Amino acid sequence: MSNKSKKTVEENIKTVEKGRKIDPVTTIAPLVVLLVLCGTFIINPEGSTNTISAIRTFLGDQMGLYYLVVALGIFLISLFISFSKIGNVKLGGPDEKPKYGFFAWGAMVFCCGLAADILFYSFCEWIYYAEEPRVQALGNINDWANVMPLYHWGPIVWSFYAVLAACFGFMIHVRGSNKQKYSESCRALLGKKVDGPVGKVIDVLAIVALIAGTATTFSVATPLLGNALTTLFGIEYTKWITIAILLVTFATYTTSVMIGMKGVNALSKICMLFFGLILAFVFIFGGKAVYILENGFSELGLAAQNFAVLSTYTDPLRENCFPQNWTMYYWAYWLVWCVAAPFFMGNISRGRTVKQVILGTYAFGLCSTLISFIVLGNYGLNLQVTGQFDAIGAYESNGYDLYAVIIDIIKQLPCYQVVLVLLILSMIAFYATSFDSITLVASSYSYKNMKGDEMASKKMKLFWAMLLILLPIALIFSESSMNNIQSVSIIAAFPVAIVIIMIIVSFIKDAYHYMETGKVLNPEEDK
Repeated sequence: MSNKSKKTVEENIKTVEKGRKIDPVTTIAPLVVLLVLCGTFIINPEGSTNTISAIRTFLGDQMGLYYLVVALGIFLISLFISFSKIGNVKLGGPDEKPKYGFFAWGAMVFCCGLAADILFYSFCEWIYYAEEPRVQALGNINDWANVMPLYHWGPIVWSFYAVLAACFGFMIHVRGSNKQKYSESCRALLGKKVDGPVGKVIDVLAIVALIAGTATTFSVATPLLGNALTTLFGIEYTKWITIAILLVTFATYTTSVMIGMKGVNALSKICMLFFGLILAFVFIFGGKAVYILENGFSELGLAAQNFAVLSTYTDPLRENCFPQNWTMYYWAYWLVWCVAAPFFMGNISRGRTVKQVILGTYAFGLCSTLISFIVLGNYGLNLQVTGQFDAIGAYESNGYDLYAVIIDIIKQLPCYQVVLVLLILSMIAFYATSFDSITLVASSYSYKNMKGDEMASKKMKLFWAMLLILLPIALIFSESSMNNIQSVSIIAAFPVAIVIIMIIVSFIKDAYHYMETGKVLNPEEDK
């Protein structure tokens, strides 16, 4: 490169950096909220737990229908958008080709949408449901215990990602927005209000929800990683091991995010490799292949056949509180993750149509998720129903420690140490691929203006990488229960769901106008 060319590049970089101003509200406000939450959890864990539980009880008992209606509605809208004229809208130029191949794109979609908690839940979620009165009323454990995980991790929750990925992809690649914020995706509906206090409130809510979602994920799955390490190396498990794991994970995803999209892409492929090896090992060497295939096939049929019933069950007499305790939690859990993952998915979807983004998300993300639950879940379920290992009994006798039960299930495999190594590597890779994409998105919130193909500065990415790890560590110090961790997501999801509805309405309105006129509503150049 000539000296003149180098000078031109340097001038362009300086111009971009100069044009990007830090947004103090969306940077400082979430930091303040996070520090207050961390301090409260550490200083007064009992009082904070009681307060959060009271809020969760109110939302679950009085407002549970709200979560269920929003979730089912988004799923139905995803089908409508895919097969309507909007589905043909291309995210980018009319003749533009996809920026990433289907496998590379699909791997990033799956890995940014799910963290290491999929491995935790795939192995053990059926145990939660085995003695639930609602599940027992539907049928026997063999038929129904693993149907509920397929439903709770199925098409409804992936529709959240699919629809919002299309919305954000349209905003970035068609509208050409120079802001990467939740509020900006509401511009066609709210107009210039997104530049004022309304927009700031939306963005702060989104960031706080994002922090809650990451904390929930870390807190739920990290102890499994700790148990795997201590079992493999024969050392005693303490919370300091969990904190050390969080710090190693932090270092991994921070390194990846500093490299940029190349690092994220490479790490996603590595993550898919480890994940695939675990599934293949359990399926091939676990000795349950026929049962896994046959029972998995039956479970898919039951889930599909009863989809409408499961999606609208509210338990109005509170005879078992199943939707309040479980279904609502899962919808809320995924709603708070919708702050970052779909933004990243939309960003990497340039060159694809809206229909390809939505159906591709179902094809890669949904199918990979279902395969995980069918293989890992049915392996443990077979051990239970055949009497080879009483996982439910072990769960009850071990003080309801699911992490230890999962390790015991893995120990039933030949050469189980291989699976433990793969589990450790894949969980770290899952965490890293999820949180490097989240860090990329969150760091963009700190700028008042930023185009879709731009990256935040390394200092800003480091700031957010550190921010995302604080609340999980605080929750470990406060020794929060599973109920407390779930409550954080449920509370944060309540206002976020309203914003998501606004985003979808805005997108549909803008897309129809774009198809009719060739222009987006209220485009940037007209402001």
